[in-house]
Amino acid sequence: MKENCSFGVLGGDGRQIAMAESIAADGFSVYAFGFEDVEFHEMIRKSELEEVIRHCESIILPLPVTSDGIHLKADYSKKQIVLDDNFAELLRDKQVFGGKMGRLFQTSRQWDRINTHDYSLREEFAVRNAVPTAEGAIEIAMREYPGTLNGSRCLVAGYGRIGKVLSRMLYGIGARVTVSARKQADLAWIRSCGYSGILTEQVGTGNYDMIFNTIPYPVFDRSVLTKMQCDPLIIDLASLPGGVDLQAAEELDLHVIHALALPGKVAPKAAGEIIKETIYHILKE
Repeated sequence: MKENCSFGVLGGDGRQIAMAESIAADGFSVYAFGFEDVEFHEMIRKSELEEVIRHCESIILPLPVTSDGIHLKADYSKKQIVLDDNFAELLRDKQVFGGKMGRLFQTSRQWDRINTHDYSLREEFAVRNAVPTAEGAIEIAMREYPGTLNGSRCLVAGYGRIGKVLSRMLYGIGARVTVSARKQADLAWIRSCGYSGILTEQVGTGNYDMIFNTIPYPVFDRSVLTKMQCDPLIIDLASLPGGVDLQAAEELDLHVIHALALPGKVAPKAAGEIIKETIYHILKE
């Protein structure tokens, strides 16, 4: 990575604020757009979009780049930034980094000609990001569940990155942890860690105080929710549209919390550092 590399940060939330300040602390030039209400460290230059593009060779977009498929996600901006052909054309000849960029390519055909990198698809990002996600889920559980996590019956649906980290944390607190998986090999690992293991198709059975879903497809549909033998707190950690039928859950009077983007809410500084280091890895490669 070049020592004189300059970064432009366009929009985002608390993660991008922390990331921009961390990059500036590393000695790089940082320009920011879409943060009118933010007081940055003096090393960061708040500028108009065209000035950021003119001065910076690497442009960092938020995670996700867009929430509605039309506008740039910019929680601290007073104006909406449309992701149209004009916006895309400005980024020609730049290195553009963003998270969950899939919807971005639907906003303009110009994006196919731009050098883009989706940092959210990197394995090191996903693994490290699982930690603040799991901590955020536990924080919600401690706030919403009337009992203690110690001794509670917890189901973690899915044994991917988040499922692995979350089940270990819950077990360390003293919860009675059951983890679901589709593969027998994963069930073997689950049981070797001291948890109970079930096939994902069996998530509707058993008595649980809390259910943490990490599976990004509708596992907890109406038929599964109807079979629930108890009234658990359900925390859905899966990306939109999630893994729980929210309409059915409401009709069945089940307590469901769809907890999206937890790293940015509970640990923006750590989450921003993870994004920064992932981008550095891409640049070095």
